[in-house]
Amino acid sequence: MPQEAQPPQWKLERYREYLLVLARLHLRAQIRRKLDSSDLVHQALLRAHQSLNEFRGTTEAELKAWLRKTLARTMANAFKALRRRKRNMVLERSLDAALANASSRLDDWLAAEQSSPSDQAVQQEQLRRLAGALLLLPEDQRRALQLKYLQGCSLAKIAQQMDRSQAAAMGLIRRGLQKLRNLLRESSSQ
Repeated sequence: MPQEAQPPQWKLERYREYLLVLARLHLRAQIRRKLDSSDLVHQALLRAHQSLNEFRGTTEAELKAWLRKTLARTMANAFKALRRRKRNMVLERSLDAALANASSRLDDWLAAEQSSPSDQAVQQEQLRRLAGALLLLPEDQRRALQLKYLQGCSLAKIAQQMDRSQAAAMGLIRRGLQKLRNLLRESSSQ
C-alpha cells in the first residue's frame, strides 16, 4: 500500500500581517473604535491553528483562501456580538468575498502570474513584506492607499470617504507610495 504524503507544516503566524491588512481594510471607522483588528486577526489565527487538521488544501493559495474565510467568520461573529443579533450569513459571505477581492488586488499589486515555484515563493515573500510595510504607514496614508489600490476607489470617492479634498487625498496617496517604497527598499536591504 503506498504511503500517504504528509501535509506540509504550515506556519500560520507568517500570515499575521497579511490578515491584519485585510482586517483593517474592512473595519469601518466607527467599528474600529469598538473592535481591534489585531485582536480579530489573533482570534482568526487561533481558530485556524485549532482547526488546521481540517484544512485539505496543498498550496499556499488554498491556505490563504482558507485563512481569509476564517478571518471573515471571525469578523462576522465579532460584528454579531457587537450588534447582539442573529448571525448574518449575508454579512459573512460579503465579508468573505470582500476579503478575497482585496487579497486578489494585493496579489495583483505585486506582480502578474508567476511561472515557477521559486517565482511564486518570491512573490509570497514580497506580499508579506508589502503587508508589513503597509502596517508601518501613518493611518491616513495607509487608508488612502488601501482605498485606491485594494478597493479600486476613484480619487473622488477616496476624498469623500476620508472627508478630504481631492488634492489632499492625492497628496496622501503620493506620500504613502513614497514612504511605502522607502520601507520596502529598507526591508530588502536588511
